[in-house]
Amino acid sequence: MLAIRNAEPSDAALILRFIRALAEYEREPDAVVATEADILRDGFGPTPKFHVLIADWNHEPAAYALYFFVYSTWEGRPGLFLEDIFIIPELRRRGIGRALMQRLAQIAVANNCYGMRWEVLDWNQPAIRSYEAIGATFLDQWRGMRLTGNHLKRLAESAAEKEISTIDESMSR
Repeated sequence: MLAIRNAEPSDAALILRFIRALAEYEREPDAVVATEADILRDGFGPTPKFHVLIADWNHEPAAYALYFFVYSTWEGRPGLFLEDIFIIPELRRRGIGRALMQRLAQIAVANNCYGMRWEVLDWNQPAIRSYEAIGATFLDQWRGMRLTGNHLKRLAESAAEKEISTIDESMSR
């Protein structure tokens, strides 16, 4: 029996276990640096940065979906971004993933979202087939970009230095 529920603060350890299991599945087992404290602060604080659905199969945690809202300037309304979806391997092919996607679609519609977006690894053919079966399409002309670590810090520092020098120059005139 499947039940989908909103995660609660007491689920922080479970969410982190799911995140680590997803990283393992995606061949990046050492990439997770998030902690339970991060999950609690950012998911359950006064201004949550994300939301989580937990799927229980026969009263046992079976899957999760972590999402947040983005905004489309072209559409003039929000969209739902699905950051993670993961089903325990032994419980796959039981409709759990589709049920989570259906619940996410309901949340998107209830929040007047233009649609849902997510990323999928190019080698994950089972997921790709599942997504295509529900009508999802690839955004072939768009490529994801990321700026992290020292590159992010360098850019931030260079912007701060420019702001300071611009302010200093305007003050000396």
